[in-house]
Order: sequence, then C-alpha cells, then structure tokens
Amino acid sequence: MASIGFSDVLPVLQSIVLVSSLGVTLYFARLTAKAQKANLETAALASLDEKQHHLTEIFIQDPALLKVLINAPTLNYAREECTAWYTLSIFRYAFHMKGRGLLIGDEWEGIHLWMKNAFEHGALERYWKEVGYEGWFDSSFRDFVNGELLTAAKA
Repeated sequence: MASIGFSDVLPVLQSIVLVSSLGVTLYFARLTAKAQKANLETAALASLDEKQHHLTEIFIQDPALLKVLINAPTLNYAREECTAWYTLSIFRYAFHMKGRGLLIGDEWEGIHLWMKNAFEHGALERYWKEVGYEGWFDSSFRDFVNGELLTAAKA
C-alpha cells in the first residue's frame, strides 16, 4: 500500500492556497470598483450641484435675471424668489443624498425638521404651489414635499 507523504500533499495545498488568494483578490477588486463608481457618481452630483448653487448666487445678486428661468408675470424678481428657489434646491439635494444613504440618523432628522419648519412657518408653500416651483423638481422630490412637508405644515 502506498503512503501519501508531505511532499505529495504540498502541491495540492499550494494550489488550494493559490485559488483561494485569487478568489479573495477578485472579491476585494469588485468592492473597490463598486466604491469607485459610487465616488464618481457622488462627485458628478456634487459638481452639478455646485454649478446650480453658483447660478443661484448670480440670481440673488441680480434677481431680474431669474426671468431667464421663470418668466411669470406674478413675480417681481426680488431676492425673496431667488432665496425660495435656492432653499428648495438645497432641500432637493438633501433629499436625494438621504436616498443615496449619505444622510442618516441625526443629520437627516435635523435637515428634515428644518424643511418641515420652513414650509410650516415660511413662505415656501406659496412659492411651491402658487408660483409653480413644484413643476421644476423631479417627481420623487415633489412626492416627498407634497406628502410629508406640506402635510406636516397643515397638521
């Protein structure tokens, strides 16, 4: 009967270790690629948001330029309209960052409370409904505002 010695088992063990290390390497490579994709998406969104903020700053400095976006005869293009638009844009950004899992816990709760109070005690509801800012935002954010912020303001 033949006996199996250490020298016979060693190549098999080396193969198992090699295949296992390759599997672990591929797993971590996949995690890294996923994280890089998320970072790229976040950077793209942040860049776009920065451009929107800069444009809003231009509107706040010269409110008459707001008519480039909103040619409504009911607006007098004062800083108030620009500030309402800017505030809603910040709310939209925070809402989407919460949806991506970047705002959680106390950070989201604080911003959410700020949103509710702004609609309840400020003039945002008027700009949202009467002036028509509602139509300038995506459907998920509109549903959030109409379902949670306006409902909380009326409660």
